[in-house]
Amino acid sequence: MKMSKGKAWIILLCLVLLLAGITYIDLLGVDASGKGSAADIKLGLDLAGGVSITYQVVGEEAPSTTDMKDTIYKLQQRVEGYSTEAIVYQEGANRISIEIPGVQDANKILQELGRPGSLYFIREKDDDGNQNYHLSGYDSNGKPVYELDKDIDVLLTDGSITLSGTDVESAQAATQQDDMKNNQIVVSLAMTAEGTQKFADLTREAYNNNNASIAIYYDGKIISAPNVQAVISDGHAVITDQDSYEEAEQLASTIRIGGLKLELEEIHSKVVGAQLGTEAIETSLKAGAIGLVIVAVFMIAVYFVSGFASALALCIYVALVVLLIRGFDMTLTLSGVAGIILSIGMAVDANVIIFARIREELATGKTTQSSIKIGFDKALSAIVDGNVTTLIAAAVLMFLAPGSIQGFAQTLALGIVISMFTALVITRLLMNALYTIGFKDAKWYGIGKERKSINFLGKRRIFFGASVAVILAGFVVMGVNAYKGNDALNYSLEFKGGTATTVTFNEKMDLKEADAKVSPVIFEVTGSAVQVQTVQDSNEIIFKTNTLSIDQRMALEDRLVSEFGVNRDQIATETISSTISSEMKRDTIIAVVVAIVCMLIYIRIRFSDIRFGVSSIVALMHDVLVVLAFYAAARVSVGNTFIACMLTIVGYSINASIVIFDRVRENMAEKSRQETVEDVVNKSITQTLSRSIFTSLTTFVMVACLYVLGVTSIRDFALPLMVGIICGAYSSVCIVGGLWFVLRQKFPGKAK
Repeated sequence: MKMSKGKAWIILLCLVLLLAGITYIDLLGVDASGKGSAADIKLGLDLAGGVSITYQVVGEEAPSTTDMKDTIYKLQQRVEGYSTEAIVYQEGANRISIEIPGVQDANKILQELGRPGSLYFIREKDDDGNQNYHLSGYDSNGKPVYELDKDIDVLLTDGSITLSGTDVESAQAATQQDDMKNNQIVVSLAMTAEGTQKFADLTREAYNNNNASIAIYYDGKIISAPNVQAVISDGHAVITDQDSYEEAEQLASTIRIGGLKLELEEIHSKVVGAQLGTEAIETSLKAGAIGLVIVAVFMIAVYFVSGFASALALCIYVALVVLLIRGFDMTLTLSGVAGIILSIGMAVDANVIIFARIREELATGKTTQSSIKIGFDKALSAIVDGNVTTLIAAAVLMFLAPGSIQGFAQTLALGIVISMFTALVITRLLMNALYTIGFKDAKWYGIGKERKSINFLGKRRIFFGASVAVILAGFVVMGVNAYKGNDALNYSLEFKGGTATTVTFNEKMDLKEADAKVSPVIFEVTGSAVQVQTVQDSNEIIFKTNTLSIDQRMALEDRLVSEFGVNRDQIATETISSTISSEMKRDTIIAVVVAIVCMLIYIRIRFSDIRFGVSSIVALMHDVLVVLAFYAAARVSVGNTFIACMLTIVGYSINASIVIFDRVRENMAEKSRQETVEDVVNKSITQTLSRSIFTSLTTFVMVACLYVLGVTSIRDFALPLMVGIICGAYSSVCIVGGLWFVLRQKFPGKAK
C-alpha cells in the first residue's frame, strides 16, 4: 500500500485520536453522568450482586423431585431473559431461589414474574350458560380488559377450566402472513401430547359457540382472551392482534412462566451483594493493566517497530472491547473475563504470526515494503482459520449452551471479531504508516534466521507416552480420591449443593469485612470453603458452604453466638441444591459436542483433509484431560468457573493446532522430491516455534497477573488456566503434528 508522508501522519494521528476518544468514553462516558462508560457495564452476581427471590411451593404435600427439577429448569430458562447469568436452585424440600445479577429492582421483577405456575385457560361460559368473565373496558393502549365473574376456585371445580399452563409445551413470539399476505405479529403456542386433546375439545366447544373466546388467566387477572376461529386438533395455535413484537414476547413469556408444574408463592425477596466484591473487580483490572503493559513492552522488545504497531493496536482492541461490551449491554462475569483473556491472547497471536512471516520474507532479501505486504498476505489464512474455528464454537455455545456459558461465548465472540479487525486492519495501517514516515530499514523489523529443523516427530513416541502417562495418572488420582470417600474432583457447592446460613449481625458488615472476620471461623468449624453474600439495607449476611451435618450446624451456631454476639434466633440454615443442574450439564455437553462437530466440518472444508481435523480434536481432548488431571491432583475447587476454564483451553488449543497445520499445508504444496512428509512436518513446527512460544508467553503473563493479584476465587480460575496454556503450547508443538503424521501413515488416502 503506497501512501504519502502526509497521509501516513494523518493515519497515525487519527488512530491515536481514536484510541484517546474511545478510552475517554470508557473512563468518563458520553455525558456528565458517565453514561456509556465502563462503570455502566452490567456485572454478574459474582461481581456486583443483584436480586434474590425465594419461592415456596403452594400446598401441604411435598412436591416430587421430578416436579422440582422440571420447575427449576423452566424457571432458569425464563429468568435468563433478565440476564444470561441468572441462576435458579432448590432450598430445602419445597423452596426455590432465583438470583438475577445486574438488577436492583426486586419489586419490578416480582411484578413481571407474577405467581409462577398459576396459569389457566377458561371457557367463556359454564355448562349452564352463565358467563365466566366479561369485557369490562379498555386500557390506555386500547387493549380490552376482562374481569372474572366468579372466583378462580369456583371455576376450577365447576369444569370451566380444563386446560392449565402445564399443558403448554412452548410459547414464542413469531410472525406470519395473514389472508392478505401481510405480515402480522403473533404468539405461537404448542401443546403437550396430553394438552393437545384438551385443547381440541376446548376450541371445538368455543368454535361451535359462535367463535367464543377462551380467556388466559394468570396471577389474578386475564392476560388475553382470543376468539377461536377454528377447531385446533394438532396442538398448534397462534394468538393474533399483537401490536408489537415486544408485546407478543411478553405474553409468550408470561405463558411460559405459567406453564410450571408447581404453583409457587413468594416467601421473600432481597437485593444481595456480590459474591466476589469490588476487591475482585479492582484486582482484575489492575492485573489486566499490568499484564497489558508487560505484553506491550515484550512485543516492542522482540519485534521493534512491528511490536510498537501491535502494542498500539492492542490498546485500541482493549478499548473497543470495553466500549462494545457496554454498547451491546452484555453482563460481565468472571466467565466473561475468561473469554476476554482468550481473545486478547488470540489478538497477540495474530500479530506474532504476521511479524514472523515478515521476518521470513526479509531473510530472503525482499524489500521491507514488499515483506510487509507478503507477510500479511501469507499470515491471512492461518489467522482467519484459527479465529473462524473458535468463532464457530462460540456461536454454537451462544445458541445451545445454558445462560452462564452464553455469557462466556458472547465476550469471546466479540473479542475474536475485534481482534481480527485490529490485527488485519489497524496493525496493517500502522505498519504502512510507520514505514512511510521513515522506518524503512529492515533492521527496524528484524530479519529472520534460517533454523535447522528440530526432529520433533522422531521423539513422538516419547511425547505420546508422556501425555498418556499424565492422563492416566489423573484418572488414578481421581479413583484414589473416590476410594478414600472424597469426590473424584474437589466439587464446590455450585456442582453438588450445600448449606446456606443466613445470619443477622448486630452491626452491619460489608463483604470484605465479613470475609475477613467471619469466613475463617466458618472454615475452622466446617472445613469448607465459604461464599459470602451481603443483603442490601440489612445486617443480614448469607454464608454458603458445602453441606453441613446437624452437629456442624449446631457448632457453627455456637461459635457465631459466642464470638459475634449473634442472637441464635437470627441464624437460619437451609440446604440448597447445586446451581449447575443436571440439565445445564447436559445442555453444555451437547453444545460442546455440536461445536466440535462444526469445527471438524470447517477444518475438513478448509484443509481438504479430515486427518487435520481429527488430530486437532484429539489434541484438544488431550489438553482438557491433562488440565482435568491437574484439578484432581491439586484439588483445585471445581466451581462455576470450571466450565469457562475448560472452554477457554478448548479455544486456545484448537487455534494453536490450526496455525501448525496451516504451515504444514503450505509446505506440503511446496515439498521437493528430496523431502519426506516427516521432514515437512518437522520444518513446519520449527518455523512456527517462535509463534507458539511467544503467544503462550504473552497469554500466560495475562493470566499470571490475575493469579498473583486476584482474590481466592480468581486464583482457582487462573491456576488451571495457566496449566492449560502450557499444555496447549506443548500439544501444538509436540503432539498435534505427530498425530497427523501417524494418521497419514495409517490412513494414507489420496496421494498429495
